[in-house]
Amino acid sequence: MIGIPAPHLEIDVLVLGMAILLFETFATRVDRKVFAYAGIVGLTIVLIATFFVAPPPPAQGAGPFWNFYSADALAIFFKRFALVTTILVIAMMVDYAPVVRGAGERASHLGEFFSLPLLTCAGLMYLVSAVDFIFIFVSLELVTISFFVLVSFPRRNATALEAGVKYLILSALSTGFLVYGITWIFGVTGETNLQKVSAVLATGKIDSHVATFGAVLILVGLGFKIAAVPFQIWVPDVYQGAPTPVTAFLSVGSKAAGFVVLLRVLQPFLVLPNMQHLLVLIALLTVIYGNLAALPQNNLKRLLGYSSIAHAGYLLIGVACFDGRAVVFYLSAYLLMTLLSFAVMILVAQQTGEEIANFNGLAKRAPFLAFAMLLAMASLAGLPFTVGFFGKFFIFVSAIAHKQTALVAAGVITVACGFYYYLKVVRAMYWEPSGTGSPIQISSLSRAIIVTLLAATVLFGIYPQPLLNAMKSPRASIAQRLTR
Repeated sequence: MIGIPAPHLEIDVLVLGMAILLFETFATRVDRKVFAYAGIVGLTIVLIATFFVAPPPPAQGAGPFWNFYSADALAIFFKRFALVTTILVIAMMVDYAPVVRGAGERASHLGEFFSLPLLTCAGLMYLVSAVDFIFIFVSLELVTISFFVLVSFPRRNATALEAGVKYLILSALSTGFLVYGITWIFGVTGETNLQKVSAVLATGKIDSHVATFGAVLILVGLGFKIAAVPFQIWVPDVYQGAPTPVTAFLSVGSKAAGFVVLLRVLQPFLVLPNMQHLLVLIALLTVIYGNLAALPQNNLKRLLGYSSIAHAGYLLIGVACFDGRAVVFYLSAYLLMTLLSFAVMILVAQQTGEEIANFNGLAKRAPFLAFAMLLAMASLAGLPFTVGFFGKFFIFVSAIAHKQTALVAAGVITVACGFYYYLKVVRAMYWEPSGTGSPIQISSLSRAIIVTLLAATVLFGIYPQPLLNAMKSPRASIAQRLTR
């Protein structure tokens, strides 16, 4: 059976997104939700196609394109990750559409709201396959620009516009650091391809101080993308101001792609002195700051924003231990439990609001939604029998194996902080007096999404092996090479 060339996946997603954009411009009398369903169906077809991808050509027979693009196991896994995330986010947007329209947008603009995630998805898919600094930069800009438009999409909402401007300015700043770092690396090695940069650095015939400076600049640029301390300043305001499905997309899709790029970029720089010490320091600062800053939060979106910084810290523990397998599993777990929490929040916030107090008595008004949020908070906190438990377990096992005592101590202590602020939401739903509001209506699409995420959160929390097996491939991946 002839396989599908891997680059066709991104091309299909780009064509689908542009086709929906063009068609919604002229189809003035079509219900805009049709474009959302078209995007979901199209992405599902592309997702199925990822299981029939042809193996990449051998190095000696590869053309110039393959110096930029990789179709290894890590790339294919995270292409599926990006597709699944985008499908779920577009489905959430269907229920969120009345909020966007209520913010002053015309119904005709909703077609753009449903098509832009497709372009973002294409950028994420390119990003996880990028093995050249030039291609990394171009893919990152496609993702950043798409997210900027999505964050500030409610044009007449001052909070969303403020969030969009902050995201744009700080993203431009981080891009400046990234490009400056790439310039230094190119200057010292004469290469932009990651494999060739690694070969030059391994010779030891270059100025290690200059290379380290360039590597640090690149880490600063990527630190903004993954919300690592001290580059996390944009997260809470942007998360709070953006439309809730976009916040979920930012929290999951953007973070996952950023960590995949970080795994790839770190490989050439492992030979440089003190790189691991720098990663350990950033991981410590990120996990401590994220958890402590989340403690006093009363707005659920801001709480999840600060907690996403904390989860970036746990992921950085895995990166600092060079355990790509633990990082990949944690990102997969983070996808399930974060999208579950946002799926519930979209339904509840439309009727009451985004403050934790607005969830008071939710167990009486909507017991199904309360149970789903309970499980999401339990998984985010790392309770046993949830996928979040195994995510943290693999990270801590890796830190113990590498004798990173400080990381283990900080991780265990901050997990206790997580129990406090996540269980604040549970207390509001089950123990606080019932708030005002009628029973919450749940569409069939939203119910299907929540049930699917619930089942996956519990299934992989009891039996994680299917998810671990999904990352195996006869072709070597970056995650496997980092683990060696």
